[in-house]
Amino acid sequence: MQFQKAVRPLRGEISVPGDKSISHRAVMFGAISEGTTEVTNFLQGADCLSTISCFRSMGIEIENTPERILVHGKGLHGLSAPSAVLDCGNSGTTTRLISGILAGQNFSSTLTGDASIQKRPMGRIINPLTQMSASIRSIPENGCAPLAINGHPLHAISYLSPVASAQVKSCVLLAGLYADGKTSVTEPALSRNHTELMLKFFGADVASEGLTASVLSDPDLHGNLVRVPGDISSAAYFIAAALIVPGSEVLLKNVGINPTRDGMLRVCRAMGADITLLNEQNSGGEPVADLLVRYTPSLSGTVIEGELIPTLIDEIPIIAVLAATANGTTVIRNAEELKVKESNRLDIMVNELTAMGVSLEGTDDGMIIEGGKPFHGAQIDSRLDHRIAMSFAIASLAAETPTEILRAGCVDISYPTFYQDLARLQA
Repeated sequence: MQFQKAVRPLRGEISVPGDKSISHRAVMFGAISEGTTEVTNFLQGADCLSTISCFRSMGIEIENTPERILVHGKGLHGLSAPSAVLDCGNSGTTTRLISGILAGQNFSSTLTGDASIQKRPMGRIINPLTQMSASIRSIPENGCAPLAINGHPLHAISYLSPVASAQVKSCVLLAGLYADGKTSVTEPALSRNHTELMLKFFGADVASEGLTASVLSDPDLHGNLVRVPGDISSAAYFIAAALIVPGSEVLLKNVGINPTRDGMLRVCRAMGADITLLNEQNSGGEPVADLLVRYTPSLSGTVIEGELIPTLIDEIPIIAVLAATANGTTVIRNAEELKVKESNRLDIMVNELTAMGVSLEGTDDGMIIEGGKPFHGAQIDSRLDHRIAMSFAIASLAAETPTEILRAGCVDISYPTFYQDLARLQA
């Protein structure tokens, strides 16, 4: 798919798809609750549909319509043994979170996924689940999927996680629902807290203090109404586009601004971006707002590191694009987690931005970008990574010559209408 430099401003109002993390959790938690959970603004992306498919395979009736999702839950112990291998597709969230639930069931199951999932590290959940007496193993014995899980009663633990990962934290807390007491997870930095907020919303006894989250076992979970906010990770591409295309003004409606996810906004402010939050409110425990973003001609480089990283880990590829257009140097550190996402995003961004003529240097845990100089289009291979494809679609808006993105359809994983929405704002 080919993209040209933007010849006109981006103008208009847009509602980005529902938050991917919250959509996954709404289905999972609804399935293990009593009664019906209604989910609006659910993300109809391939990853979240993988979660629906897995729970349907375990006997949960899920109605999927354009207006809403209805999950007819059967309670904490109501899942049935699947008759086939559970396919998580490209979804790391599905794979890791569902493992915590499956570890405490009274049946055995096998999880697999696509080629990307079968390369992603699962030892980070196998280790704490094993400490909880779970029977879980990597079938190829390389710490990756497929995973074989023989469910049985679990023991509560206090887990000190070596990584700040919402997927690891959520996996352990979900297993804790089936354990024999209070399970806690302490992280080196605070990762996104959607699991803690939503479990409490469904009736679990959840506590958060500093870097530690804990849950008591065997709660009474009840179906609820979940209004999924717009995904800030999806909004990030249009935030960047509006900031770098002259004359642009874009209003992004109902975007989640959870403090554990708003690092993109903090970085933009540090760069001098013109972003205004409007209509701030709370929806089901999640803060949301409309974002008014205006072209900012004099963005400045900044430093992105430390505790800020978990709040914007998925946005680093588009932040790198934004930094390429900003004046001065942007330094990204402590982002080694990007090496084990759907692809090695650190290396890919360095290689492909270099191919576009951007001056930057890769480091062991990030990159150093010298921005503010013209760059050109190139042929970009998405590596079937949705965030790579969308980031370079935005980079093309500032490139002097056309950009071609190979395997561009991978955006269906998180944002099926991305290219249509971008074209509409340009029109």
